[in-house]
This record gives sequence, structure tokens and C-alpha cells, in this order.
Amino acid sequence: MNAAAKVVLALGMGAVALVLAFGLITVLRAKNPDLSQKLMRWRVGVQLAVIALILGILWFRG
Repeated sequence: MNAAAKVVLALGMGAVALVLAFGLITVLRAKNPDLSQKLMRWRVGVQLAVIALILGILWFRG
């Protein structure tokens, strides 16, 4: 895998971790349940995008 793909995947996985952390912090503080629900939905979307990116890289590599 080339360096650009590694960087993009690392950024994507970091984004998933960041959204997950913000969502968990919001849930634990019990500030705004709507915001925590929205963050968890964003996490699922970002995870989907990263998985699609991984599959695309694997497909192009053969």
C-alpha cells in the first residue's frame, strides 16, 4: 500500500475515533441526548466511508 493510502486511512480512522469520543463524552455528561444521538449517527456514516475507502483501495490493488 502506498504512503498516500496509509495517510488517508489513518485520517479516516482518526476521524471515527474522534467522533466516537465526542459522542461518548456527551452521553456520559448527559448534557444533550439529541447531540449524542447525532454524533453516533455521524460515527456510523464516517465508519461506512472508511470501510468503503478500504475496500476501494484493496480492489484497486488487485
